[in-house]
Amino acid sequence: METATEEQREIRRALRDLLDRHAGPPAARTTAPHPEGYDPALWARMSGELGLARLALPELALACEETGRALAPTPLLATAALAAPLVAALGTPGQRADLLPRIADGSLTCALAVPGGSLAHALGLTGDNTTGAWSGDGRAGGVQARPAPGGPPNARLLYGEADQVLDGHSAGLLLVAAHAGGYARSRTLLHLVRAEDAGPGLVRTRHAALDPTRSPGRVQLRDVPAELLGEDPADPAAITRALAAAGRTAAVLLAAEAVGAARAALDGALRHAAARDRHRLADLHVRIETARTLAHCAAREPGPGPESGPLALAQALDALRAAAGEAVPPHDADRYGRRAAADELLFGPAARLRARAAERAGLLGEAAA
Repeated sequence: METATEEQREIRRALRDLLDRHAGPPAARTTAPHPEGYDPALWARMSGELGLARLALPELALACEETGRALAPTPLLATAALAAPLVAALGTPGQRADLLPRIADGSLTCALAVPGGSLAHALGLTGDNTTGAWSGDGRAGGVQARPAPGGPPNARLLYGEADQVLDGHSAGLLLVAAHAGGYARSRTLLHLVRAEDAGPGLVRTRHAALDPTRSPGRVQLRDVPAELLGEDPADPAAITRALAAAGRTAAVLLAAEAVGAARAALDGALRHAAARDRHRLADLHVRIETARTLAHCAAREPGPGPESGPLALAQALDALRAAAGEAVPPHDADRYGRRAAADELLFGPAARLRARAAERAGLLGEAAA
């Protein structure tokens, strides 16, 4: 990959120092998890002092390598990679002016809630998100939106639930994919639910997660007040295009996190490796560096490209699984393995990511369709 700039190196140094002082290596953590799923004070410093949520994608990928190296739980992925691009792409001028500065300074955390339990499909990472299966297929399930009686034109009431919502139990703002327009002309639109104004109809439950550094939860909505994100588009495909663009960005950042975690696992293995094991670990080093190069090349692409992000993520998840198998001590191996498995459950698996990327590139032709 290209040599990092001095600014990028400074971001990496500052973040590594902050994480080493306040998060520490995975094996050294003894404190109980925070109710939010992350340390709010640490997040305030990461977002306020370092401006993580305001970074451009190449710099943010470098930062995610460091959060991955420390296996640090943060709301960065759900807030900056998933929600912020959707608000920027689809929000009205007023919504963008209200929400984006607070997202950027870290005072507002967000979560993307899609029904059906398939975030990867909704983001276009493992399937064509222009089909309705991921969003509950109208009456068959999902979340339903109806106009709020006596409210402004964009006011809605939401009813339904979404599972496996990353940071859904604690985020201050929920972006909820819900069906609108009745069954005959049902279409999936995004809606804003402000937790402080939601009332008793919003019930959020944090799951016991496979990986304690990720915080998926269930979001239940019973006539919860919401507002439409942006305007009702003349072309509903604008929503799925924006979701796919956010998915490609998230894939790049997840890949960078996985590379950082894999590198940390490899470093631990090297410290304890006998001479005869060095050759095997050298092969693993090549796999990790290949994944790192793919992730940072994808981060520099405009967009990034529809195939590069998912391919980088697939390579990085495979490298992290392999590195977790070599990690020392065993407790670290378990932590790295859980991170790889949890990310595959939410955003993969790697084989599906590769298959979808090949389909998008036209490599599988009619067989893939």
